[in-house]
Amino acid sequence: MIHQVPEGHVGVYWRGGALLKTTTNPGFHLKLPVITKFDSIQVTLQTDQVRDVPCGTKGGVMINFERIEVVNRLRKDYVYQTLLNYGVRYDKTWIYDKIHHEINKFCSSHSLQQVYIDMFDQIDEKMKDALQTDCTRHAPGIEIISVRVTKPAIPDSVRRNFEQMEEERTKVLIAIERQRVVAKEAETVNKMAISEAEKNAYVSKILMEQKLMEKESARKSQEIENQMYMDRQKSLADADFYRVMKEAEANKLMLTPAYLELKFIEAITNNTKIFFGEKVPSMIFDQKMLGNFFKSQEE
Repeated sequence: MIHQVPEGHVGVYWRGGALLKTTTNPGFHLKLPVITKFDSIQVTLQTDQVRDVPCGTKGGVMINFERIEVVNRLRKDYVYQTLLNYGVRYDKTWIYDKIHHEINKFCSSHSLQQVYIDMFDQIDEKMKDALQTDCTRHAPGIEIISVRVTKPAIPDSVRRNFEQMEEERTKVLIAIERQRVVAKEAETVNKMAISEAEKNAYVSKILMEQKLMEKESARKSQEIENQMYMDRQKSLADADFYRVMKEAEANKLMLTPAYLELKFIEAITNNTKIFFGEKVPSMIFDQKMLGNFFKSQEE
């Protein structure tokens, strides 16, 4: 009898109620009618949807997960072993029933706040790990790819309380964010003020250094002018001293006995009247003595 195995599946057979180890690939195949029973088993990715999973939280509140999706795959080389142990409905044992068990175990050890809000984002990964751990131990051919858990339905009174709490939480977050923005703006203004103050201080420092440099330059210039003035005055004083010394030397050279006698004679002859008394000889003698004194000084 001709039968068809669809793409993404393998054909499995029972003969006399016993599962045969032989499997077939996609395509047309022959089997004995009545004696051999046939079924196709999917070996590609498939999504099993587990619906209406009720559970009770640690505080006793009953909630319901409307839909949980489990993406899984049965490995081709484990088809015979898996079907031999758990049958064609292997996924009921290791996915549908297992999800109910793991969800109830999780809810019973956590509060409604944790299940519904605090730890809800962790449920997907926790369910995946729990399913894969048991499948690896007991049904290694089943691969759990991912688990997607929808938000559970909770009693209306509890839901209203949570909505109110969420609204208050949102208000708090908005207030915190507003405070953060205000603090950030204040910090920005403060930084701008500090930057402006630093800039002004830097400019003041530069101006002060410039003034100090100008004063230092003026001081050095004044010192140079003072030094030049002192050098000039010293040169003038040296010149005057040199001139006086030279004049003194010249005068000293002029004070000879002959010169003095000449000047004495000129002084006498310049007088229109000369009176001679008893002092005339002594005056002449004194003049000769003075000439002899200068002469001895020269020698």
